Amino acid sequence: MLPIPLPHSNGTTITSIDDLLTFCDLSVADAPYRLVSPPFAVRVPVAFANNITKGDWLDPLLLQVLPRAQESTPSPEHFTKDPVGDAAAVAVRGVLHKYRGRALLLASSTCAIHCRYCFRREGCCRSLPTDGSQDNDALNYLRNDPTITEVILSGGDPLMLSDRRLRELLNQIKTIPHLATLRIHTRVPTVLPTRITTEFIRLLRGATEYLTGIMVVHVNHPNELNREAVTQLQSLRNAGMLLLNQSVLLRGVNDSSETLKTLSARLIASGVVPCYLHQLDRVCGSHHFEIDETEGKRIISRMQSEQAGYAVPRYVREVPGAPGKQPL
Repeated sequence: MLPIPLPHSNGTTITSIDDLLTFCDLSVADAPYRLVSPPFAVRVPVAFANNITKGDWLDPLLLQVLPRAQESTPSPEHFTKDPVGDAAAVAVRGVLHKYRGRALLLASSTCAIHCRYCFRREGCCRSLPTDGSQDNDALNYLRNDPTITEVILSGGDPLMLSDRRLRELLNQIKTIPHLATLRIHTRVPTVLPTRITTEFIRLLRGATEYLTGIMVVHVNHPNELNREAVTQLQSLRNAGMLLLNQSVLLRGVNDSSETLKTLSARLIASGVVPCYLHQLDRVCGSHHFEIDETEGKRIISRMQSEQAGYAVPRYVREVPGAPGKQPL
């Protein structure tokens, strides 16, 4: 299978294991672990794959996107298809309402990249319509609950929507008087930087005239922050967005204090606050990424002893039914 064009981009995405291995100068005959073709398809932007060290089976970026055999082995019983309780939080189609004062709008059902540990790989956003036909119900839900002051655009990845669709959505959000904060959760600025268009920056500037703008990006390893990604992060900050980062603690990827210290330093230099380090959400097929919480606490403790407090993310777990992220 040849790479196919990604929406909004002049680049391409890799959509098969064979193409990914070829791109990374790897031969399956030399693999130190077994590979598998699971139902959750391979999807890797070339912009992200360019940061993978060629010929290295243990590259921390490659491990995030290459399906290994553990995905298809039986998961421990505490690993589920809905590890964070999304199904119980569906208010109307396309809206999750878990926490007081804020609601999450599932704006898109697609992502630029398929992370092998994704907690929504089998979850509530896979069947969302792509034409925005659920928007009216979702927006009416927000309008009718004055206790909601923050709307969170998530998915999938909301930046997989076209600029036209985003403009329509943001124009509607701006008319809801009790909404004060717009938060966007996305991995696009670092995995598909070309998506951050001049028009998109203009849309954000228009939104931040009415709302406090926060963008939460998802970077797990310092090697993801190449020059182009950093440039786009800075353009988002200049558009009036407060930039925060959330990482997931992943075995073989970032499970050391040195890696996370380097990540924090590069994020801060790019204008991004290291906000959360998530304990892995226990979704089926991801157990090979899990780090024991005791080890996670040791890693954070080492960071706290060697860095200023603002450079140390909060180590948290999401617990279904809890009023917010639970500190560890």
